[in-house]
Amino acid sequence: MGLITIQLARELFYTITLLVWVIIVVYPLTRYTYNLMIKHGASHIKAVYYNRKIIHILAGGVVSILIPLLRYETPYTIIPMIIILAVAVYLPHKKRQLLYWFQDPDNINEVHFIIMWGVVMILSWIIFRDWIYGVIPVSFMSFGDGVTGIVRNLLYNKRNKSWYGNLAMLVATAPVGYILAGIAGLISAIVASIVEHFEVSKRIDDNITIPLASFFTLIIFIHLGI
Repeated sequence: MGLITIQLARELFYTITLLVWVIIVVYPLTRYTYNLMIKHGASHIKAVYYNRKIIHILAGGVVSILIPLLRYETPYTIIPMIIILAVAVYLPHKKRQLLYWFQDPDNINEVHFIIMWGVVMILSWIIFRDWIYGVIPVSFMSFGDGVTGIVRNLLYNKRNKSWYGNLAMLVATAPVGYILAGIAGLISAIVASIVEHFEVSKRIDDNITIPLASFFTLIIFIHLGI
């Protein structure tokens, strides 16, 4: 067995393990937290949006960090995982059989989240041959937007845009951006925290604008040598 085949087999094992982890987070874990929140008096929609942020952090965020730590050398096994997950969360909308504990009938933003996670991570590998420039914007989308949503959920009983949430996002993302990419990463975090506040339309939500805006900001400032 050649070195390339061994590496691919290793990455396949890791990817299957990560996929199982995401399934655990999305199904038994957040269904449990939903029931727990409802039991303690939370409204349905509030429990749904807390769960969406839990998934952002524990699935999207944690997995993105593990990709470079596990020393993936290619995206070949990651691409099928993205497709599987995107289809798995889209079909309940299509069939009108929502996974009620985290899906909202008014949007399919969780599908956008998965697709953009894949797009940015793979673009980072293609452009830089380095995962870290994908991890940064994905972290902003996962951890930063996750913190934003939790803060807003504490303050309001509905999905709402508030600058308090954006400030919390900046506090969470600025150190990450600076540590991983210096001034370019810090500027990228600022851009992401501002962009999150605005939605272009229902079809173009912050799960699209945050990773794209922060990723291209990184490219520009890295190119400028900042």
